[in-house]
Amino acid sequence: MRLMRIGAPGAEIPVVLTTEGHHLDLRGLTADIDAAFFAADGLDRARAAVEAGTLPRVELGGERVGAPIARPGVVLCVGMNYAAHAAEGGSEPPEHPVMFYKAPNTVVGPDDDVLLPPGSVKTDWEVELAVVIGRRASYLGSAAEAADHIAGYAISNDVSERHLQLEISGGQWSKGKSCETFNPLGPWLVTPDEVGDPQALGLRSFVNGGARQHSTTKDMIFSVAELVHQLSQVTVLEPGDLINTGTPEGVAVGGRFPYLRDGDVMDLEIDGLGRQRQQVKGR
Repeated sequence: MRLMRIGAPGAEIPVVLTTEGHHLDLRGLTADIDAAFFAADGLDRARAAVEAGTLPRVELGGERVGAPIARPGVVLCVGMNYAAHAAEGGSEPPEHPVMFYKAPNTVVGPDDDVLLPPGSVKTDWEVELAVVIGRRASYLGSAAEAADHIAGYAISNDVSERHLQLEISGGQWSKGKSCETFNPLGPWLVTPDEVGDPQALGLRSFVNGGARQHSTTKDMIFSVAELVHQLSQVTVLEPGDLINTGTPEGVAVGGRFPYLRDGDVMDLEIDGLGRQRQQVKGR
């Protein structure tokens, strides 16, 4: 099942996107695709309604696509989780997941503009597999338990200002991660049954049509299941929370490509999860 939110910011309509490309209105079941929706078994209710044919079609054309989930309670990010990406930055693979926070209000639609912060000199792209939590997870006993707590997957662009992140961070990466519009998400939230093995997905990014990242989630140091398990040992994961699981090699900080400039266009895609595009705009 593929879930979307379509419409102007703050007025998005929650819908299911069918394999035929139709949009089924979820407003009879929920006001939004948010924490309350997941906590109230929203996915199961939506799936049952789709199978029963009780969701009305809504005719949409040309409207803005919003992030597939409403503002999450928390955005947790994992750094250096791809072996080749750690190597391109001259780092050894971490022994434990590198966790940091990103402001939840960075989450925007998959095709919304990305705004450069004033004075930006090192703003970078990062295609990532995003995990949305569907059930509360606290002190999970093993990675095998993680699957029962995952609502679905989406494409995330963990945009980063490296000067803020690394040079004047004070030791906290969040400073370079939390600028306005720094987390385009979507276009879809795809449920695990349609995604299959999350460790067998291709990820790609492009800037102005030129290839940047081309990898697969099998290069992850810590799998999705292991991340959910380990993160649950240090924080409570709530329904609707978002986890960015790390980015592969091919970002600007690796030294092979220039950083983003006003007017650049980013395209990102992950197998089975769609494609997103943002234009970079200065201030």
